[in-house]
Amino acid sequence: MNHEAPLYEFMGLTFNLANVLMITVASAIVFLLAVASTRRMALKPTGMQNFLEWVMDFVKGIIKSNMDWKTGGRFHILGITLIMYIFVSNMLGLPFSIVIDGKLWWKSPTADPAITLTLSSMVVILSHYYGIKMKGIGEYGKDFFRPMWFLIPLKIIEEFANTLTLGLRLYGNIYAGEVLLALIAGGLATGVGGTIAAIVPMIAWQGFSIFVGSIQAFIFCMLTMVYMAHKVSHDH
Repeated sequence: MNHEAPLYEFMGLTFNLANVLMITVASAIVFLLAVASTRRMALKPTGMQNFLEWVMDFVKGIIKSNMDWKTGGRFHILGITLIMYIFVSNMLGLPFSIVIDGKLWWKSPTADPAITLTLSSMVVILSHYYGIKMKGIGEYGKDFFRPMWFLIPLKIIEEFANTLTLGLRLYGNIYAGEVLLALIAGGLATGVGGTIAAIVPMIAWQGFSIFVGSIQAFIFCMLTMVYMAHKVSHDH
């Protein structure tokens, strides 16, 4: 697991090329799934269209469990994009990893804290943006003084804590899964006995990792809508 990241410096900035590659791959897969699901729309959905409509209904249920649909409907596309993108990202590093000249090129992008913390920061920033847009800056600012004005330092700390916990929860679960898969895979290279002993744990952990990756995509989407509801709903 002591593989280096392929880094490239450009105009004083350092880029992780593996992250760039995996973000692009995940985005392309989600885009192709969306295109394939909507190419031949029918009143009676089948195949990929049925799958996409199920995802849409699932995300709609998440939103309606946190706020009224009139308020939360505008976040429907955001929720669909997040849950699909994070699920695909979580799955990319499960089948295999690619190491070239000691550089790790193929992995789950969500196994990198830079990616997950960027996603969580975007979500928190969006929640503030929509809070100001929908309530007005005056009413939105008053929320930091409710229910008691002296709690404002805790409210500010909460915003940073939400960003960290949202991003690190996703990163920790996916990274830990890939580390264990790499350790089990190490047994496959220790001869026939090691290969036989590692096959069953590898299959079992692959299945469990798929479950964990799915749950983490759901949790990220759910918490996104929770944060949005707290900022835009007048009853929070």
